[in-house]
Amino acid sequence: MASLIDGKQISQQVIDEVATEVADFSAQYGFAPGLAVVLVGEDPASHVYVRNKVKRAEEVGMNSIEHRLPMDCSQETLNKLIDELNANPAVHGILVQLPLPGHLNEEEVIEAISPEKDVDGFHPLNVGALACGEATLIPCTPLGCMIMLKQQLGDLSGKNAVVIGRSNIVGKPMAALLLQANCTVTIVHSRTQDIESICSQADIVVAAIGKPEFVNSEWVKPGAVVIDVGINAIERDGRRKLVGDVDFADVEPIAAAITPVPGGVGPMTIACLMKNTLTAAKALEAKREQTLKAS
Repeated sequence: MASLIDGKQISQQVIDEVATEVADFSAQYGFAPGLAVVLVGEDPASHVYVRNKVKRAEEVGMNSIEHRLPMDCSQETLNKLIDELNANPAVHGILVQLPLPGHLNEEEVIEAISPEKDVDGFHPLNVGALACGEATLIPCTPLGCMIMLKQQLGDLSGKNAVVIGRSNIVGKPMAALLLQANCTVTIVHSRTQDIESICSQADIVVAAIGKPEFVNSEWVKPGAVVIDVGINAIERDGRRKLVGDVDFADVEPIAAAITPVPGGVGPMTIACLMKNTLTAAKALEAKREQTLKAS
């Protein structure tokens, strides 16, 4: 049976490390890093995510600033708020909770956030930096997956890795991080031919396709490490249940290690958001110090 990769335990290690560094930061500068979270509308899942992010920010000693806008908020209003947050020196990280209501342009919103405060790592400049191996603000979910993989496997050099899904949020940055770790990387997606055969050769499988229990044991090589990014709500036996993109019961007996859902990747994503906010705060304050010295 596979060993469980405990996202709750590993994320708590990250949180504890961040909390220690936040305390040092606050002692040095006289104020804590500030994270601004923007929520538009009344999507229940988004409200849960924001609540968890705010809770974690407070737990590590950061200042959490919530901005809630109505469902019918205009693009102009949202962009104006982002401009204000970009200009606010007390705000080191800006997160606009996605998805946004359909009438709002997500791409425009992402590009409006200052790259230096883009703690989601979605701004085109940060995406480009990641592609070049120079990113400091890395998308939180792939960053969390890499922390788990390195803790499980140590050196990833030479591993054959398959990423299922090519989204800008997970699939593509995940592949870039694995490549930087010297893996041989393949991205498979809806147009890939013989996808099962490709996946079954991988030492590492990262499933991020958004289809409940899509990956079964025939896709997974015995002894592979499986990271399940999916979070899907399904009805089973008259009850609502959260499952991943991997058929856990089918894959667990043959994998070397696997993340559960829930309790795997999810907690790591929020922990890495805190890590990114601290990284952004350190960089912004160091830059301000240099500017003051130069003047």
